[in-house]
Amino acid sequence: MTEHRSLTVLPVFNEVKHVHAVLDEVRLHSQEVLVVDDGSTDGTADELKRRSDIQVISHEGNQGYGAALRTAFQYAAREGYWAVVTVDCDGQHEPQRIPRFLAALQGADIVSGSRYLKQYQGDSEPPGQRRWVNQVVTAELNELLGLSLTDAFCGFKAYRVDALRQLEIQEPGYAMPLELWVRAAFQHLEIIELPVPLIYLDEKRSFGGALDDAMTRLDYYRSVICASYKQLCREGSVAPVADAAKHCVGQ
Repeated sequence: MTEHRSLTVLPVFNEVKHVHAVLDEVRLHSQEVLVVDDGSTDGTADELKRRSDIQVISHEGNQGYGAALRTAFQYAAREGYWAVVTVDCDGQHEPQRIPRFLAALQGADIVSGSRYLKQYQGDSEPPGQRRWVNQVVTAELNELLGLSLTDAFCGFKAYRVDALRQLEIQEPGYAMPLELWVRAAFQHLEIIELPVPLIYLDEKRSFGGALDDAMTRLDYYRSVICASYKQLCREGSVAPVADAAKHCVGQ
């Protein structure tokens, strides 16, 4: 595995309006780019075929955000990359920050963006329910796992591929980052956060069906956290915080 070989990954589902602009910017800061098209039906797949400067893996149907990232992680491990950077394709991340994430990864296993570590001029006002859910889940994860996160959900991250090999992510949906935190804490991985601007370009985006309801979404997130936690305990892993199981969210 070559230490300086990194891959920037974009999980994509129905992003025909943004995909070229985002990829053009990403390519300025990353030599190797992989798009996982998670069953797009809006013409995104056709647009991706027009590009020769990226790699594309396509899911036949929509499998979920977590499934798209799992496909990317498996590809990176198979192809011998040292690091993976994940960037969303909705225009809410700034690709010029990719080198900073990779530099920070020299001293960590996971570098996670945080929209709440620092205020930037021009920051968006986050949708109220999304901010509330993020605050609740972040606080509960910190208590359960002994972490000090400020943003549990930011999709702008960098990972050492050797660290990803230890995590065995299973969750296919939007709660995949929460399972990741549980597994990372049990593996005692080194996690740091980097501040990123808070950018919301389209506050009307849907999570899909019932998950658009904040309480339903919160229940789903908590169920994934607890299921991952209990699975690791059953497998004999030592909890990262003594007696933390009694505090398991949703119980």
